[in-house]
Amino acid sequence: DSALTRFKRSCQRAGILAEARRHEHYEKPSVRRKKKSEAARRRRRSFSFQRS
Repeated sequence: DSALTRFKRSCQRAGILAEARRHEHYEKPSVRRKKKSEAARRRRRSFSFQRS
């Protein structure tokens, strides 16, 4: 029980599941750039909301 929990936590910290999900389907470079810019825009927007 606790061993499974420790294993899951270590996988999450290492980013193994996120990496697997990212490589699940091929993503064209243009789509990857678009997602990256949208994420930056979202981060900027949330940062400006926090400051005001």
